[in-house]
Amino acid sequence: MFWADRIADEIRDTRKPKDGKRFVIRDEKTMSGRVHIGSMRGVAIHGLIGESLAEMGVANIYKYELNDFDPFDTVPSYLDQAKFKEHLGKPLFTVPSPEPGFANYAEFFGAEFVSVHKKAGFIPEYYRATELYKSGKMDQYIKRALEKASDIRRILKEVSGSEKDASWLPVSVVCEKCGKIMTTSVSDFDGETVAYACDKNPDDIASCGHRGRVDPFKGGSKLFWKVDWAAKWGAGGVDIEGGGKDHSTKGGARDVANHIAREVFAIEPPHDIPYEFFLVGGAKMSSSKGRGSSAKDMAELFPPQILRLILIGKDIKEQINVDPSGDSVPKMYDWYDDLTERIGEGKSDNYARLYALCQLPDERAELAAPWQMRFREVAFIVQMPHLDLKTEAQKAKGVDLNDDEVRALLLRAGYAKLWLAAYAPEEFKYVLQEKLPAVVLSELQKKALREIHLYIGASERTGEEIHARLHELKGEIPITPSELFKAIYRIFLNRDSGPKAGWLLSALSRDLVLKRLQEVSQ
Repeated sequence: MFWADRIADEIRDTRKPKDGKRFVIRDEKTMSGRVHIGSMRGVAIHGLIGESLAEMGVANIYKYELNDFDPFDTVPSYLDQAKFKEHLGKPLFTVPSPEPGFANYAEFFGAEFVSVHKKAGFIPEYYRATELYKSGKMDQYIKRALEKASDIRRILKEVSGSEKDASWLPVSVVCEKCGKIMTTSVSDFDGETVAYACDKNPDDIASCGHRGRVDPFKGGSKLFWKVDWAAKWGAGGVDIEGGGKDHSTKGGARDVANHIAREVFAIEPPHDIPYEFFLVGGAKMSSSKGRGSSAKDMAELFPPQILRLILIGKDIKEQINVDPSGDSVPKMYDWYDDLTERIGEGKSDNYARLYALCQLPDERAELAAPWQMRFREVAFIVQMPHLDLKTEAQKAKGVDLNDDEVRALLLRAGYAKLWLAAYAPEEFKYVLQEKLPAVVLSELQKKALREIHLYIGASERTGEEIHARLHELKGEIPITPSELFKAIYRIFLNRDSGPKAGWLLSALSRDLVLKRLQEVSQ
């Protein structure tokens, strides 16, 4: 059973909605900067479980929080350091947008992230953290947390080993003078107000020294993260919410939040879904520091179906690792094309289920598996000025392309050009040599090339036929495949590697191929 169906089955059979009507699924992301692609895994997991539940006839709603109340703690490297440094320590919703047209910093980066959700076909109901706090929905939890601060301090110490002094309270407030939330310390809750001092200087973010008392309700304060997380479960009536596996370890953030939910707020935590990380080049990333590929950058390299495949194709217990600057992009397209071929063969299994879920929800009624030229071949052809993409695709398919296949081909060509221009390693960049390069070939290589010349010269050949002939030569001439292929790539591309050799020889001008083979095999 596919992982999303397995989890949906478990939820349907073991849990009941808190409101008795529908399951509330929730996820969130702090809009601290350009959001890393890793955060899309949570978006996809929660969204797909919602889709699976809906298919089973189980009512649910998926809510997504764009967190705009957390502090602006680092200026990303891609922004003007001087312009934004003065805003460090302030709530994100008070930091100006990097570009005109957005209410604030969080809205700017939130809009970018939401556009990726939409492309991938996940459309939750959005809300902002400030809306939740300013509406008063968090007030009862803020009051309870302040009244039970000693219990929270005990939980932090017992569960995670974090010790707080006896005056510590689990909220931060915005300084009335400098507007910073990251520099304030809070004490002395009298039932209606809290005292605060703007006296902390984390990461060299300057405090102003102001002191005062404020009403912590209706957006006047913000709970610290692990307390905030538990409170949001109560305020939102959340039934289902997962997170990265590191949060769910013993003593991790989820463990702490679970204890706070039960022991302080008297609520049952939502169904947990711990999942593995989405890595880029083998490493976790930080959106606020701008390292690695953003969700927007990664989404620009793939059509919606393949973007969904990347996000949902592996079990949640497995890591996803994509490196746009390596060979991951062609491999992702191959993965999808392999699934397509299985569908074309009429197979019905977990792979067929995965293929169906890769399609956007409103496009699943008529599940089709159209022919597509492989991404690697498309990427090669778009670099060859003398080759016509549509003509070569028709040759590869063996018959004319229909309108849908032409559109898909041109779309794939656009993605290939973008990848080649921005990310592709040198091994995928080709220049057809107009003249024979200065190459030194062995007698065995020359003999093999003469045989290929005779074979292609005798008749028009397809890439598959040439490929088969190349492998037949192993039994006729004592030459290794690598020696043979290297000779072919050298005389046409002046490099040691390239696309499938048989396909390459069929795609190039037949006159050019015959002339070059004759020239080099003398």
